[in-house]
Amino acid sequence: MARLFDQINREYDSIRRENERIAAERREEAYLMVDGLKEVDDNIRNLGFEASKAGLLSGDPKVVEDALDEMKTLEGVRRSLLLKAGLPKDYLDPIYTCEMCKDTGYLEDGERCSCLKQKLAAYLHRHSHIERQIEKNNFGNFRLDIFSDLPYGESGLSPRENMEDILETVKVFIETFDDMNDMNLLFYGPTGLGKTFLSHAIAAEIMAKNKSVVYETAFGLVRIFEDKVFNKPKDAEADMAYDSIFSAELLIIDDLGTELVNSFTNSQFFNVLNTRLIEGKKTIISTNLTPREISTVYGDRIFSRLFDKFVPMAFIGKDLRWEVESEL
Repeated sequence: MARLFDQINREYDSIRRENERIAAERREEAYLMVDGLKEVDDNIRNLGFEASKAGLLSGDPKVVEDALDEMKTLEGVRRSLLLKAGLPKDYLDPIYTCEMCKDTGYLEDGERCSCLKQKLAAYLHRHSHIERQIEKNNFGNFRLDIFSDLPYGESGLSPRENMEDILETVKVFIETFDDMNDMNLLFYGPTGLGKTFLSHAIAAEIMAKNKSVVYETAFGLVRIFEDKVFNKPKDAEADMAYDSIFSAELLIIDDLGTELVNSFTNSQFFNVLNTRLIEGKKTIISTNLTPREISTVYGDRIFSRLFDKFVPMAFIGKDLRWEVESEL
């Protein structure tokens, strides 16, 4: 695992170097455009140095306070100069890919940042290829027009109307993701109706919010359970993969029902569901099983969690994989 963290640290080093390069180019451009801006910037840096030195050597808070006040005044001058030149007032501010941890991977209290958690999740669950999947399976590529507008089944709804209703619920889920609303999603219905595509698209939106997302098939989830419980000697990577299922801000389980179901997998699955519900962590599950089949296969405890604590959404219509070139 040490090599993994070394690799991630190198990624952060690369991110910081690239952002510093962009910031340096901006400074050169702005200094050429705005007379006196470089002098103001130099004075701000010198005052920052003097304030730090005064705090360390003299211990006089008044000296530090005066320097900081003068820095604020000069920063106001800098903003005014930038705005007059038609540049954003924060054009010379430091650039960070992640504002929360300043591209270090750790928050001020020493906790791992969401961006670091996501990098770890991407490695630990690398066989799911979620980062590659969301490049094509996202809302920018979602096509509502391929869903039939003819009534389907006993509901009288058309697949398109049904998908419009689903998208409204998904929109609320994304917009209120940070709220303590206990909102979880259950997608169920036949294959080829967009459940996996929609799961990927939601993952893309939540990852863009700098939240940690773990995406696993039910089969992959069982493999992680088995690696954690049965594989000896103790494997740090297996432990981390297992722990990430509980700690991820969003867990997406795809293709529930395709795994080998037994008392061990059922108890593990129930533990994941129940723990995440208790801790207020969001979960999305997709399955080709009907509600009756879910009850038969997984029993009353899991069925009650899924249909009491999740928003169940039925996907209806004909298999769209035969209708379009790219699978939903």
